[in-house]
Amino acid sequence: ASWTRGALAAVVSATAARLALTLAARTGIPPARPEGLGAAVAGTVPRSAALLVAALVTAAAGIAALPFGAYGSVQYAASVVLAVCAAELLLRHCVRRFGGITGDVFGALAETAATAALVVLALG
Repeated sequence: ASWTRGALAAVVSATAARLALTLAARTGIPPARPEGLGAAVAGTVPRSAALLVAALVTAAAGIAALPFGAYGSVQYAASVVLAVCAAELLLRHCVRRFGGITGDVFGALAETAATAALVVLALG
């Protein structure tokens, strides 16, 4: 609808992708192998800090979209929530399948979250 909506959508989707990585590095998520990126970052983010960051990112997305009205604000906040949910489903599948996370899993989580956020924003 406008370049400002598109620019904000790009920023929100990229931020949601990074948020998915933060949540995947929380305590309780094991690495799949003892070497590599998964082993370097698995379990490094305290669960409470990860949840706090998720709440802050969701709120920031909603606040940033306030110029687009109440519906826009809810839509942008919901895009973060749904992006994180999609990434969490993939994370759980990968932990079950591989026994933990790897660098490739992190890449897949970021792409999944960014795509999910953009789909939600495009549908609105």
